[in-house]
Amino acid sequence: MSVEILDGSTVRSFVEDERAFNSTVDGRFAALDADHDGLLTYAEMAGELMSLRVLERHFGVDEAAVALEELGALYRGLFARFDRDGSGKVDRHEFRAEMKEVMLGVANGLGFLPVQMVIEEGSFLKVAVDRELGQLAKAA
Repeated sequence: MSVEILDGSTVRSFVEDERAFNSTVDGRFAALDADHDGLLTYAEMAGELMSLRVLERHFGVDEAAVALEELGALYRGLFARFDRDGSGKVDRHEFRAEMKEVMLGVANGLGFLPVQMVIEEGSFLKVAVDRELGQLAKAA
């Protein structure tokens, strides 16, 4: 983990750089695709979805207070967002499209004022910050 300063334009610029964004997303897709069939099942994505910790970290709800059925339904709902065609599996294009929406949502949430935040190494936000720092170094 590292402490970084970023704003919405850092994330938006990363998403708009199709080559850099797709390369990063494709790398994450490949890492999740345990059987290397080019498709992600719920089982392959479950850990990634759960790492988002949408309940206890983002909404102030203690995970223990939520019934396991509700929690399972929440994560299946997140998977369904990725599985745009309802096939039960997520292909690379579906994964890219949903990650683009997620990252643009993050960019909009951050807004235009810089914020300091703790970012996990290897995360999409960390890649976005490193990309921006690399561009600034080239310009100097």
